[in-house]
Amino acid sequence: MSIEHDCSGHMLEFLKELPKCEHHVHIEGTLEPDLLFSLAKRNNIQLPETFPSTIAELSERYNNFADLQDFLDHYYIGMSVLLTEDDFFELAWAYFQKAHKDGLHHTETFFDPQGHVERGIPFDVVINGLKRASDKAEAELGISTKLIMCLLRHLPPKDCLDTIHTATPHFENGWIHGLGLDSSEVPFPPELFTECYEHVRNNFPSVGLTAHAGEEGGPERITNSIDSLKVTRIDHGINSRKDPKVLQHLADNKTLLSVCPLSNLKLQAVKDIAELPIKVLLEYGVPFSINSDDPAYFGGYILDNYIVIQKKFGLDIDSWRLIAENSVNGSWIEDERKNEILKSIELVYDKYQPLLA
Repeated sequence: MSIEHDCSGHMLEFLKELPKCEHHVHIEGTLEPDLLFSLAKRNNIQLPETFPSTIAELSERYNNFADLQDFLDHYYIGMSVLLTEDDFFELAWAYFQKAHKDGLHHTETFFDPQGHVERGIPFDVVINGLKRASDKAEAELGISTKLIMCLLRHLPPKDCLDTIHTATPHFENGWIHGLGLDSSEVPFPPELFTECYEHVRNNFPSVGLTAHAGEEGGPERITNSIDSLKVTRIDHGINSRKDPKVLQHLADNKTLLSVCPLSNLKLQAVKDIAELPIKVLLEYGVPFSINSDDPAYFGGYILDNYIVIQKKFGLDIDSWRLIAENSVNGSWIEDERKNEILKSIELVYDKYQPLLA
């Protein structure tokens, strides 16, 4: 078992106040057990007999996923309670409120429309609810928001391309700011989705491109995602640690990794948070952000992930400032907004630097 560093006092207060950007959070993965059961009752959804029947039982089940697929099985059942625009609004608004308390200034939120459309939920119902919550978060909480539409890689690429066509009006009106690729990584290489990414790149050049890679799969999945999909960001990417050439490529091209510590632990990508390549990424100069992934399932929102990194690695205040600044610079936002958040980071750093020097 690794040594734990102190994360209390001024360091804890610094981490709470440090302005944060989140690039890897699945809005469906913020569905807490209490809201799940509430929506199931409201929408007359009969959950499977094998599914936990109480909040306590479900919370306990979330603590014991065998692997990624075990998690996904519960994840997709949970999604079944989301039916109306108001459901999606409530889901996203609950996330924004929790993350705001954690010091979130900007979020680029994933959503999985295929998981809803295949249940008969119209695409517009999903995105209208999410957009309402995003607008409310910007107006009332001061959080800037972007939506990233993810493709489910376990579904046929043709279905994914059809989803992109369905989403065209929202690429055009600026409601969708990014394209991502999630679900089970290992059996479905990124090359399967080259046409999907090429279509978005050619028709909507301002849309950011990212993909899950290097969590279950090896470093070659990271390289393949960059080469075949032309992504400028990698979600997870922790197995870059296994290939110095990949690390150097990420550093040279300032390719942001959206790292998710508690997720990696819960899904057994690592046995201990201390196995994550945090120090290696810092040494190579690979930019990365720290994120919550599916916080309702993995036991922690963004601040919890910051804290667990501090406990395992004992980073100094200058390293945290660099992580925060890289998170801003790797965000798909205008320079004016970047500068606002960077200034906020500088103010918090100046406040705590004398106390933590």
